[in-house]
Amino acid sequence: MSDLLEVTARSVTGTQACQKLRQEGHVPAVLYGHGETCVDLSVRRDAVEAMVRHGSKTVELTGAVKSPALVRELQWNAYGTIPLHIDFLRIDPSEKINVVVPIELRGECPGAKAGGKFKQVLREIDVECTAQTMPEVAVAHVAHLEAGNVLKVKHLELPQGAHATADDEAVVASCLLSNQKLEDATDIGTKATESNDE
Repeated sequence: MSDLLEVTARSVTGTQACQKLRQEGHVPAVLYGHGETCVDLSVRRDAVEAMVRHGSKTVELTGAVKSPALVRELQWNAYGTIPLHIDFLRIDPSEKINVVVPIELRGECPGAKAGGKFKQVLREIDVECTAQTMPEVAVAHVAHLEAGNVLKVKHLELPQGAHATADDEAVVASCLLSNQKLEDATDIGTKATESNDE
């Protein structure tokens, strides 16, 4: 379920007006998309910080505007401590959208302990989903990644209704044997051959 986020309409725009809003504990925002008029808004900073803590990518706007929205962009100050501006994109909850999500490794790679060289090749992935099925992360389970194996996009764990748009055979992570080439590695869960060893 999306977080509820109360927004207030703002009629004054520009650098000085936005700075004043921030001094008063608000974050300037804008809502656009679906061919509708762009709306200038503001949100309480503490509400934005709570949204970030929850890891919300979609929100249900309430108050001056009532609409489901995707957090398209959140700008921060130079230290990454104060939110400066938010771009909201109107969405239909059942509409297919494309988002980029980070790949999260879970588990310990047994192949690395056995002498293989572990490497994460992809760190994020493009996912097609609806607002309701949007994942926070794509999970890569490396607990079965033996030396000589690779973990591919097809092995990523995503919620039902979401799928990666990249090639299923693209390598996410590898654990190669000494002098082994990536193209000679086998899929995760497949016993590696020792043909490269003398």
